[in-house]
Amino acid sequence: MDDFADIPLPGREVAPVEERNDGVRLQKALAAAGVASRRVCEQYITQGRIEVNGVVVTELGSRVFPDRDEVAVDGTPIQLDPSKRYVLLNKPTGVVSTMRDEQGRPDLREFTSEFEERVYNVGRLDIDTSGLLILTNDGELAHVLAHPSFGVEKTYIARVEGRVSAKALQRLRQGFELEDGFIKADSARLLADQPSHTASLVEIVLHSGRNRIVRRMLEEVGHPVSALVRRSFGPLNLGTLREGEMREFTTLELGRILKLARRAGEQRESGAPAQSAAPERGPKQGRTARQTPSAKSKGRR
Repeated sequence: MDDFADIPLPGREVAPVEERNDGVRLQKALAAAGVASRRVCEQYITQGRIEVNGVVVTELGSRVFPDRDEVAVDGTPIQLDPSKRYVLLNKPTGVVSTMRDEQGRPDLREFTSEFEERVYNVGRLDIDTSGLLILTNDGELAHVLAHPSFGVEKTYIARVEGRVSAKALQRLRQGFELEDGFIKADSARLLADQPSHTASLVEIVLHSGRNRIVRRMLEEVGHPVSALVRRSFGPLNLGTLREGEMREFTTLELGRILKLARRAGEQRESGAPAQSAAPERGPKQGRTARQTPSAKSKGRR
């Protein structure tokens, strides 16, 4: 344990004990969130590893309101509110990114009907695009992830017609005008030529949420898309999740997403411009003992 942990340093102010008879004891709330056993959580508190609303708390008598207080362990945000749900779906092609399609096409109700909570999708993928789609009932988080001003990057893999040249990739990175304004990729690279040399695989990263933007950009440089999948959304990745399956966020994913959302909220309050959401290093192995939530996987019916 750090011998100087009890000394208030800049950015590490120690909170006074709040006399709140309501709320939940901090160690109980942390244990309920799966951080660790209550006894271990008490050790985390006395060691100064817990922050509540940005302030280090070291008193075991502290209480929190799970639905409003922001809590972090070793700098990694923890969601204490059990009513919040965060689900990652690998949306199949042929499914519309809406909870009810007026034309009667397959929609997201196929995947959300089992939830007691009313979840909704963050952003959209067009009907011909598969890949990572977030479902949640956390409105603040959804706003941050969906709004392009917060700079959350999305990564797409596209199979396109023709052999993509270095010149075409450079044009994607430098940007150009489309009918709805200027656009450029944050990065673009060739993954592989297809064996017939009549098609290529391209990875493109951008934070724009405009309609069918990846398809329109690649068509602009002369390479129409024949298949498109979104592989990542900020710190979230599809990994081995198969098309039509879904699962809850892992502890590490949720911590990173909450950190991103809270940082964006601080920027909004201060009036500072939003910064691009670069991947972050996770907490060191063994620093927090929170267990991964029980994941739900579901194939397409």
